[in-house]
Amino acid sequence: MAYIYPAPGVANVELTLEIEVSGDTNALAIPALQDITINNANDVFTWTQLDSGSKFNIPTTASNSIDMNLVVDQTVFFGSGSGADVAVNKGLFGLSKDKKLISFSLYMGDTNSGSAGKTISGTGYVVGLAPTVSADSPVWVTPVSITVVGDYTVA
Repeated sequence: MAYIYPAPGVANVELTLEIEVSGDTNALAIPALQDITINNANDVFTWTQLDSGSKFNIPTTASNSIDMNLVVDQTVFFGSGSGADVAVNKGLFGLSKDKKLISFSLYMGDTNSGSAGKTISGTGYVVGLAPTVSADSPVWVTPVSITVVGDYTVA
């Protein structure tokens, strides 16, 4: 078996997520991920026929998204406020508020101690920000979703 191990805290092997806007030189690295879910939900068209007692199904287009929760880092969330790199400058909040089309790259981790794991990439929009804090969780945490435009690319 070749289980994918996200290797928390192990440089060059751990799961990483980077976001950029077309033309950026440097990507916005997303730290403090608590969990992440890669969704590929195919829709299904269903119909019935008078000559059959069963329903028929055909898969149609997929709705793709990446959903995660993270501990809010002020600079990553609100951006650096300067510089030519749009993603770094605006942060997650600015990218969502301004409806910027982003490119993302998610390195899933590896099956051993090397760095030969799979990377899922694509384009989409940052949505679903809802920062929250409580007495039981005294740091800000937020869900974040990337609604994917088109297909994923796996490399």
